[in-house]
Amino acid sequence: MFSTVYSGALQGVEAVSVQVEVKSDLPGDFRFQIVGLPDAAVKEASDRVLAALSNCRLPSPNNRTVVNLAPGNIRKEGPMYDLPIALALLAAQGVVPRERLNGFIVAGELGLNGDVRAVRGGVSLALLALREHRSVVLPRQSAEEAALVEGVQVFPVNSLRECVDFFLGVVKIEALASSGSAFRRNTSRVPEVDFSEVKGQQQVRRAVEVAVAGGHNLLMIGSPGSGKSMIAKRISTILPEPSLEEFLEILGIHSAAGITLSDEHCTIRRPFRSPHHTISDVGLIGGGSIPGPGEISLAHNGVLFLDEFPEFKRSALEVMRQPLEDGEVSISRAAGKITIPSRFMLVAAMNPCPCGYLGDKQHKCACTPVQVQRYRARISGPLLDRIDIHVEAPTLSIDELRTAAPGESSAVMRERILVARERQRERFDGENAEAGSAAKTRCNARMSSRQIRRYCELDDSQGLILQRAMEQLGLSARAYDRVLKVARTIADIAGTERIATEHLLEAIHYRSLDRRVSYF
Repeated sequence: MFSTVYSGALQGVEAVSVQVEVKSDLPGDFRFQIVGLPDAAVKEASDRVLAALSNCRLPSPNNRTVVNLAPGNIRKEGPMYDLPIALALLAAQGVVPRERLNGFIVAGELGLNGDVRAVRGGVSLALLALREHRSVVLPRQSAEEAALVEGVQVFPVNSLRECVDFFLGVVKIEALASSGSAFRRNTSRVPEVDFSEVKGQQQVRRAVEVAVAGGHNLLMIGSPGSGKSMIAKRISTILPEPSLEEFLEILGIHSAAGITLSDEHCTIRRPFRSPHHTISDVGLIGGGSIPGPGEISLAHNGVLFLDEFPEFKRSALEVMRQPLEDGEVSISRAAGKITIPSRFMLVAAMNPCPCGYLGDKQHKCACTPVQVQRYRARISGPLLDRIDIHVEAPTLSIDELRTAAPGESSAVMRERILVARERQRERFDGENAEAGSAAKTRCNARMSSRQIRRYCELDDSQGLILQRAMEQLGLSARAYDRVLKVARTIADIAGTERIATEHLLEAIHYRSLDRRVSYF
């Protein structure tokens, strides 16, 4: 007999429909064959499925059986087809009613004992089911992710036997409600680190607050031990919580990459990624023989921290230019082309020279001018143009470290940031209602040229100040727009509708380091 079960295949972070077709009464000796462009893991599904059926005391086919994963031009990968193949086999033998399976998308890996294990892409499969007006049957861990998608019924299963009994009507499984998902907002956890532990560095703290309030890219330059990494690691404590829509985007990318966020206490929060500078181009940007997300996409709607910025491969840094501008990365491989969201806040840290002590008050720099120039040239001008805020982090003396009073706490800084973000949300809400999800403006750093003209107006004297600064610093037209965006954020923190001259001057100061011969 013939049967069909609906499933999905991941292409990047999106799922496309796949039909698992089974024909189990073909003439000839017993043979289990899977076709439809499967990878090695899919081909091995035959052994897992037969063992699971036997262990659950369910009938197995005894004739030549062919499983077709349609459409045949899309490569299928991973063990996510085990459960739909098993159900299709049982439906073909008349054990499970075929008509009952039509309204569901099914995915899950089978253990040899019949247990069902989590699969990648639970959120993407739920979104596919929403588009096709179907329900979803997934392993419980994957179902908890998928349950955040409103408008689709998600049924969690723990074993093949339970899944079969569900379709037979023997066992009733309640669909997970989005409000009952394991993922929750974190309102009580006390962060392990706090900005109050940072002594001094008022200028850097201010720059970080402005950057987070507007989602701007940030570059910190200072000697070893000045506190750059310490400050960067505390940025996660002042990030605003993502909206449910933003978190679904985050969760969809992480789930497609095989990263289970439920292992991180199931909290709804923004990602903070900090890859080592030895990371490969593919690891940073994404790709592979079957294209998948890299670090810049895993940091989507969050922060990507690149410590020792000039030590990263030049090729990887230069490829980041387009995602920084467009908020997405396109990857083309023989297996296909995918576009993955990558709207992240870049935080980078670097030394002023190879030895790290150029301009340091306590150490003497041993670098020659040529060495310093070569070191700085590792970061190209076009890439610096895309970093809105450049700030120096001077080294504190022992006396300053000993006597400096604790700074403001993360909670105080975060409160000001939330107020500024709320002003931005109110500003862009009307336009976002008419735009698609990818085109939404959620912070000042993502303003379009039209929005800059509308919300970043300057009077004649301010325009003259900016013009002179552009000429003296040799900044590009892109830097011009970014100065206006930063000035708009500073005005939002101050609670003013118009950009004041002091806001503009502060924004210009944050651009002054990328063209100076000496940082100190």
